[in-house]
Amino acid sequence: MLKKTENGRGRRLALQAVVWTAALLVGCSSGVKPPARPGATLTTVGFANCPQFFVSGRAPAVAIAGRLRELCFDSFAVLHSGESRTPVYVAERLNRDIVLRAQKIERTNRFYADARLPAAERAELSDYKGSVNSRGHMAAAANMPTPAAMAQSFSLANMVPQDPRQNAGPWAKVEDDTRKYALRAKGDIYVMTGPVFADQRVIGANRVHVPTHLFKLVYDPSTARTWVHWQQNTPDAKVNKPLSYQEFQQWVGLDLLPGVAVH
Repeated sequence: MLKKTENGRGRRLALQAVVWTAALLVGCSSGVKPPARPGATLTTVGFANCPQFFVSGRAPAVAIAGRLRELCFDSFAVLHSGESRTPVYVAERLNRDIVLRAQKIERTNRFYADARLPAAERAELSDYKGSVNSRGHMAAAANMPTPAAMAQSFSLANMVPQDPRQNAGPWAKVEDDTRKYALRAKGDIYVMTGPVFADQRVIGANRVHVPTHLFKLVYDPSTARTWVHWQQNTPDAKVNKPLSYQEFQQWVGLDLLPGVAVH
């Protein structure tokens, strides 16, 4: 297991080790490629039916072994892995109007297995039963601006097994801070959230992968600024200082904003 480090060289080395493994499940930049895995393919994800969740309608390219499914929802898009039975990433577009409307929507808490995914590729409610992990949203329920979007956010395709204290504590703060930023931003912001897997922990009969870390990238086109929150999926996780996009790329080798000039 990797030890948590908060700053300095130790933090960098730990992050490098974690996300290099994760690069196989999340993506690769044009300059740095992760080592090949059997059956790995490089796929440019189109999401033709919901390009609005990606900057300029362009989704990241990912290198992944396994079965990828592009799922469009009313308020977010999921690139789903049939290998991990979790999202690879979830993309959202937020702005002041969306956040204000979302504040009026009642949370439903009706989780469901997504029938659009083949049974062999999806998580089931039974996988989480008896687990110490909660069903952790990647696109937050509190971001959903309509009753339909709220209901859709409880798809298990939008979930990862998450430590309940991290989910309700420091991760909830990151989600709330992101909404507060969207309220004061000059226009749309783009948010990409996903899991990082640095070990082989699984839950349930379908072997749903348990992430070791989570990331949330925020991009504001009006300022060309990007930052990336990351946290360990542990009960003692903390809200760390966000990484700059340059640090994220340098340490991780991922380009989640292809073709975008950021500061």
